[in-house]
Amino acid sequence: MMELETMKVAVSDHVATVTIDRPPVNAQNNKLREEMQLVMDSLGDRSDVRAIILTGEGKAFSAGADLSERPTREPGNYTAHNRRVRASFDCILECPKPVIAAVNGAAIGAGCVSALCCDILVFSEKGFLQMTEVKVGLAGGVTHVRRHLGESDARLMLLAGRRMYGPDLLRKGVASACVPPDELMTTAMEIAQDIAKASPSAVRAAKAAFQVTENLSIYEGYRFEQGNTKALSTSEDTAEAMAAFREKRDPIFRS
Repeated sequence: MMELETMKVAVSDHVATVTIDRPPVNAQNNKLREEMQLVMDSLGDRSDVRAIILTGEGKAFSAGADLSERPTREPGNYTAHNRRVRASFDCILECPKPVIAAVNGAAIGAGCVSALCCDILVFSEKGFLQMTEVKVGLAGGVTHVRRHLGESDARLMLLAGRRMYGPDLLRKGVASACVPPDELMTTAMEIAQDIAKASPSAVRAAKAAFQVTENLSIYEGYRFEQGNTKALSTSEDTAEAMAAFREKRDPIFRS
């Protein structure tokens, strides 16, 4: 992986920790968007990575887009900008490895969407989501917010720009955990390590099922999942998982 300017990556025991590092508030510029794609695509292909934690350096997860890089009115600029922004979110959604958001502070605008693209959300008690787009004459983010929040709360966030902190997000079922700030990374790492202990091929298939079946009927979605299960049944990972269960030992996966 090339040397990074806007984030840090550390890999240990099959878990990658990706830290957005663009002081002072981890605002997202084009370089960060480019590196987010590079990092997620690379980690998604690495056999030594089975789970990813995404967090922010300092007091913010990511305080949104860098408004100094808003596109000009020259024809084509906004279209190209929108494509770059979509790709920086899609690479998280499409990464074959589960991504855990460890939201340490402000996740605003684009930062909010980056967190919502992750598979599992863990919050510090000081972490919050906020969409301030309407306050600066913009209106993006509805689709991603609506995936996680009920209709009234989604509108409250988008139309009024309200902040929603970790404790409320836990109560609303958006977060899987909300912990004191000094416990955030430990909590996220425990989840990542649980994922890393499971069959890698089965985890990839399960994440694919979440992606593919989101907008399918129950009938079509379950058929897709059953197809995955059939394919997995003859895999080396499944054979090892079954053998380890019978022999009452930890499995050793090679994929």
